[in-house]
Amino acid sequence: MAEDLGDRLEALGRELGGREAAHAEGLAAARARAGELREQLESAFERFRSAAADAGSAHLEPQVSAVRIDDKHLRSWQLELSRGRHRAIVTVKSRGEVTLVGPFKTGKNEGPCRSFPLASSDEFEAALSSFVVSFLEDAATP
Repeated sequence: MAEDLGDRLEALGRELGGREAAHAEGLAAARARAGELREQLESAFERFRSAAADAGSAHLEPQVSAVRIDDKHLRSWQLELSRGRHRAIVTVKSRGEVTLVGPFKTGKNEGPCRSFPLASSDEFEAALSSFVVSFLEDAATP
């Protein structure tokens, strides 16, 4: 008799869950850092939106997504910056690094990418600032 699908998937869940448990601490640290970065970016975007609206351009509305498991890396978290077809991705990896991807347009190749140690540093803060400015300039160019 064929094995029940539910039983088989339950066993697989135990097996894969056990394997991934070794990465729980790094993944939790990465999730915390991704949450901090999301708050920082949302606050900065709110200031951008307000300044753009005050200047007469309320239609410039970039968004920051919720933090979620990364689309490409199982042991990483991501958040996405978006405005129209323009995207940029911040990936926080459990191995202790943050990667800034883009900016790019959906339907186009992602890139360029730059990676930094997970711990916040002056180099990363400067790169994040340049990354976001580049994204917003690209996203606001007709």
